[in-house]
Amino acid sequence: MGLDITWAVDWVRRGAETLAEHRVELITLDREIGDGDHGENMDRGFQAVLPKLDDLPAGSAPSDVLKLVATTLISTVGGAAGPLYGTAFLKGSMAVAGESSLDAAGVAAMLEAARDGIVSRGKAESGDKTMVDAWTPAVDAARSAADGGASAAETLRAAADAAATGAAATEPLVARKGRASYLGERSAGHRDPGAQSTVYLLEAAAVAAANGTSA
Repeated sequence: MGLDITWAVDWVRRGAETLAEHRVELITLDREIGDGDHGENMDRGFQAVLPKLDDLPAGSAPSDVLKLVATTLISTVGGAAGPLYGTAFLKGSMAVAGESSLDAAGVAAMLEAARDGIVSRGKAESGDKTMVDAWTPAVDAARSAADGGASAAETLRAAADAAATGAAATEPLVARKGRASYLGERSAGHRDPGAQSTVYLLEAAAVAAANGTSA
């Protein structure tokens, strides 16, 4: 069963809800090793997307929703998060452009393009203690699931679970990118806030898929 426009809209609504719910947590995580604005920025960006969802024209595809998120985040979210997540959603949109429904391979391609966009924009690698440390295991798990015959919903579940493991694994790392890198060894012992917000977004995507918001 593929994932259509209804799923994509539900993903964004659930993502906005969970980011609002965890706003303070993300602020705290970012305050420990960054400038403390990640939760505020992510909440503001996704809240700005919500009213625009009602204006999507008939016949829109999942890629149109992803593009809407990208342009809104880029225009409303400051700091590093806006350009990074904006690029991720834009590249994900481009990877599935024109597809009315995403199968497992489409989900894997979307996530891979999003991750590659983040890497290209942020110049970070796995182990740098950034959101890439959540995205890369998510992409690997999605690709493995899709290649193994999983459904689109199962592929997203695998990605979300792997992202959670990846985010947890950032805690002992010493940051090599971003503001956290200024702390050197003192950055160890803290979870990267971008990796954690990645978990919340992919979890929202997986829950939306599991709840049957698909074609």
